[in-house]
Amino acid sequence: QGFRQEPPVSHPPRLPNMRRDRPVPAVLSIAGSDSGGGAGIQADLKAFAAAGCHGMSAIVALTAQNTRVVTAVYETPPDLIRAQLDAVFSDIGVDAAKTGMLFSRETIETVANYLSGQPVPLVVDPVMIASSGAALLRADAVETLVGRLFPLATVVTPNLPEAETLTGLPGAPRRVLAEQVHELGAAAVIVT
Repeated sequence: QGFRQEPPVSHPPRLPNMRRDRPVPAVLSIAGSDSGGGAGIQADLKAFAAAGCHGMSAIVALTAQNTRVVTAVYETPPDLIRAQLDAVFSDIGVDAAKTGMLFSRETIETVANYLSGQPVPLVVDPVMIASSGAALLRADAVETLVGRLFPLATVVTPNLPEAETLTGLPGAPRRVLAEQVHELGAAAVIVT
C-alpha cells in the first residue's frame, strides 16, 4: 500500500589495510583443525562468518579430538604451512590474521618468519591446553611463542589458565595477569 523503506544494509567495519576491491574483510586463521568442530580452524571460520568476514585458513596441525579427548595430533610440515600462507596472501589477500594452536617451536618459527614480512593486524591466541586437558603446545615451545609471536601481535588473548601459565601467577586477578602478559612483549592483552 505505502512505500516500505528497507533497513540500511550493515557492513562490517573496514580494516585499515583492507583492499578497496573487496566488499568484506578477508580474515585468516592459522591454527589446528579440530575434528570435533568445536575449536580450532572450524570455530574460527564460524566466528569470522558470524562477523561478516570471509574466512580463510592455514592448517598447521590435524587433530583427532572430540569433546572429551584429543587422541592424536599430526603436525603439518613447514613447507606446506608456507605454501598455504603464500596461496592466501598472494592471491586473495589478508586484512587480518589470527593464530590458534601452533603446537611446536618449528611451527611457531615458520609462522613468525612468514608473518614478520606481512604487516597485518594479528590476534595471537596462545592455545596451550584443550578443554579436555590435552596439551596442544609443547612445553619447549612456550618461550618461542612469547618471543617470536607476541611482538608481532596487535592483541594477545589468553584464557585464564593460559594467562596463569604464561605468568606463573595462578589465582592472580585478570588485570594483573593481563599486565604481566603485556610485560612479556604483547602490545595489548585481553584475558578471556
